Amino acid sequence: MEYFHFSNRIKQERIPWTAGDLEAFEIDLYNPETTEEYKRRILAIFAISGDVTAYRRLERYARLAEPDMRDWAYMALMEGRIILESELSDEKQIYISTGLGGKGQKLRFYLLFPAAEGMTIEGYRRDVVEREFNFALRQADWDIERLTIHPDYAELVVLLPLRADLKAVLDGVLKECNQYGDFLAKTYTISNMKEMNEEEIRATIRSSRGKNFLDEEQ
Repeated sequence: MEYFHFSNRIKQERIPWTAGDLEAFEIDLYNPETTEEYKRRILAIFAISGDVTAYRRLERYARLAEPDMRDWAYMALMEGRIILESELSDEKQIYISTGLGGKGQKLRFYLLFPAAEGMTIEGYRRDVVEREFNFALRQADWDIERLTIHPDYAELVVLLPLRADLKAVLDGVLKECNQYGDFLAKTYTISNMKEMNEEEIRATIRSSRGKNFLDEEQ
């Protein structure tokens, strides 16, 4: 939660960092005289920059980070991966904010998977969703706190490790489910802010079908 609050504040600054700025930040990151607070700022800047080179710098630092900075580095790496993949695909698939908190060393997320347009999640498809999500998420060391399946969407509340590769896991389970008839939409919503109510879910699904992506800030 602290990381996301910090990251959001930096986003609101809307500073146009240059390649030279990012290079200088990396030098500061390894300077033994740099404060932990400034290192946190640098890591968050790398994460939200949408810059491939900055992301590689994050990867290197996460492997070498001192214990006090390691969790922060992996949080930045997770956010950076999502932002970069969205930028490269030109499709804003995922929105992350804060509010649901976590448990132990895991973060709590709300997930929304709409049915594909004209399809439902009923009959054997319901069984597929239950089976594939339970198997894939537990294999990834995610804890499912709730899985609810409705005719036109599925929603989950999960706890996942700080170092989880969200997009790889969720894209994988989506692909497995859709082998049985392409009945789930190709895009989905993730929020660490709160669970969505019925009105918000309906608005998000309508928006996704009109724009072909889900990026509603709830």
